[in-house]
Amino acid sequence: MTILLTGATGYIGSSVLPRLLEEGHGVTALVRDEAKAEAVRAAGGTAVVGDATDAELVTRLARESDGVIHLASGSDVDPVFIPAVLDGLAGSGKPFVHTGGVWSYGSNDDIAEDSPVAAPALTAWRAATEALVLGADGVRGTVVVPSIVYGHGKGLARVVVDAPRGEGDDAPLRLIGDGSQHWATVHVDDLAALYVLALEHGTAGSVYIGASGANPTVRELGELAAAAAGASGVEAETVAQAEERLGAAFAEALLLDQQARGTKARIELGWEPNGPALVDEIATGSYAPEFARG
Repeated sequence: MTILLTGATGYIGSSVLPRLLEEGHGVTALVRDEAKAEAVRAAGGTAVVGDATDAELVTRLARESDGVIHLASGSDVDPVFIPAVLDGLAGSGKPFVHTGGVWSYGSNDDIAEDSPVAAPALTAWRAATEALVLGADGVRGTVVVPSIVYGHGKGLARVVVDAPRGEGDDAPLRLIGDGSQHWATVHVDDLAALYVLALEHGTAGSVYIGASGANPTVRELGELAAAAAGASGVEAETVAQAEERLGAAFAEALLLDQQARGTKARIELGWEPNGPALVDEIATGSYAPEFARG
């Protein structure tokens, strides 16, 4: 298949693009500038420079494709992009894989696809556009829901690893809140595999949570980061301090207490997440200082 892909040069897209190519698919990436286009071509894809809110362009590219994966989801993009894709794919039965987010489920110690939605302010906008994809007639619409994505030294794990410290080389590392909240996690390469499986085999109207089943607490991650960096330990902050440091909306999301297993994707799609765990990545892997890697 030839797949229309957005976000091809972003964090997740940089793993999805090569995964699609490895599976034998062609990729047409919609990118914003020539520098990103060159990166796509270097990876083996075809690039179209344009705007994801150009409805006429998006509809044409979707119609010419065998399916769409939308990674560059955003509140300013989706209200235009999603209807344009659905127009281009109308009646074709072709796949459209959209991106959701685990934060939309709020605090929950066993998140599944049918769990109640309790979105924080940061992601409250997602519900309406996801409903368009899942309810589309004549299109095989699915939504992949990434949990906290990590790997290759990037992603939200850097909020923990790069947290501020006090004065002195061994000063403690600041937690997000008191660190008692769990984070549902997934390695970016495992998540890329899930996007491709949803594209190839996902059932119309289905949601698939991308979660490895590892749900460490922020305190656990912070303590590992502190040890790797030679800090004396960790220190908690109040919710008000977290909001002041990170912004109220971002802090609210990072303070959610979430655990997920990703069981549905394993059973229905045969997904097998096997990337290194985030705790290992922080202790001695891609997030650790050079001396901690051995």
